[in-house]
Amino acid sequence: MTKKMTAVAAVVFSAGLAAGGMVAGAQETEAALSAVEAETEAALTAVETEADTGDASLDNIRNQDGIGEKELLVVSFGTSFNDSRRKTIGAIEDTLENAFPEYSVRRAFTSQIIIDHVYERDGYLIDDVDTALGRAIDNGVKELVVQPTHLMSGYEYTDLYDQVAEYSDAFESVRIGEPLLSCDADMASVEEVLVDWTKEYDDGKTAIVFMGHGTEADSNGVYQKMQDILDQDGHANYYIGTVEATPSLEDVIGKVKEGSYERVILEPMMVVAGDHANNDMAGDEEGSWKRAFEEEGYEVECLLRGLGENEDIRGLYVEHVETALDD
Repeated sequence: MTKKMTAVAAVVFSAGLAAGGMVAGAQETEAALSAVEAETEAALTAVETEADTGDASLDNIRNQDGIGEKELLVVSFGTSFNDSRRKTIGAIEDTLENAFPEYSVRRAFTSQIIIDHVYERDGYLIDDVDTALGRAIDNGVKELVVQPTHLMSGYEYTDLYDQVAEYSDAFESVRIGEPLLSCDADMASVEEVLVDWTKEYDDGKTAIVFMGHGTEADSNGVYQKMQDILDQDGHANYYIGTVEATPSLEDVIGKVKEGSYERVILEPMMVVAGDHANNDMAGDEEGSWKRAFEEEGYEVECLLRGLGENEDIRGLYVEHVETALDD
């Protein structure tokens, strides 16, 4: 099924390997992705029943045949939280379908652990990237557009780029859109969304803290860039931290303590509100962000919503597809 790329001209990659020219070594990328999968598998042990995360039957897994000659494949890491998946990834897919009616929108997840877990628990089999690309070939797709929902150009995006490249000679054209935060304009737009989405909590006594995932890749610097933009624009009570990298929870707590806040709002800076949001951020167990801020004496409120729930964020993905099609 897999065909090697024989001519670079056969494929148009609108994004390049990454938004800063980052090229990860194969071994480093593989190790990082394996670590993410191991972390995901451990987290899923706490989510065993469909009732914990919503009704899986309400989510359109978009693995149908009858695609036609034009396909828009939306690729996400994935989540086993059914309600969040439908409200975020599903909503992004629906928005793209409405914006590009001439394309058949299909889904692929990069996390095999999540694919297997959803199938074993709920009986719904979501395509992985290879399966989705094979389905496109079998259905006679000629023009393929791939739009990732990734937040930034980290290891997963690089791996996806390379994976799609292996199939490039099976299509007349292949275009890959950029992740959400790929340039200064993207960051400015997302900053505007974050501030507007939380304006009701911005009362002068509240620190508004966003939790990102974090990565060992160079693209982790995006979090600090977003923090710098917020600071430069006068949003001194807005803070960004990460679960797995820097700025860390401890870094953020230290900055918040420099202010005179009474309350802390916690919200994921992630496309979906999955395990990290529900457990690492909003959980009651020792080590959660909620617990950590409560132990510092703050009143804490958690907003369990992913960025994909926001209409303006979904509009940015539309813009990225438009850019890919124009290139």
